[in-house]
Amino acid sequence: MDILLDTHILLWHLSDNPKLKKEKSKIIENPENRIFFSLISLWEIAIKTSIGKLEITQPIDSLIPEEIIVLGLKIEHIQQVKELFFNHRYPFDRMLIAQAMEENLTIMTDDAYFNKYDIKLV
Repeated sequence: MDILLDTHILLWHLSDNPKLKKEKSKIIENPENRIFFSLISLWEIAIKTSIGKLEITQPIDSLIPEEIIVLGLKIEHIQQVKELFFNHRYPFDRMLIAQAMEENLTIMTDDAYFNKYDIKLV
């Protein structure tokens, strides 16, 4: 399975946060799955860190483990955002949804707003 992690999922996974269900951790750690993390999420982390909403002690460029594939931003992703029904105002989430649609990825999230879109979810 090809899975795009929502920002909080990766942060919970890296910190062994009990909010992340064990089933989801097993999916992330399963070598049969390809795990993706978006540059958009790194941007979100940088912004939240700079305004004090998030504390990250390590440099952002070393945050993502080697086995996770960094998903870049494409014009097609931006075009897909333009086409999305406006169920959710949060721009980072809307871009992740658009990327998942465009790249045929399943999103792993605990955000209920994602259920309002026609995407595969874990």
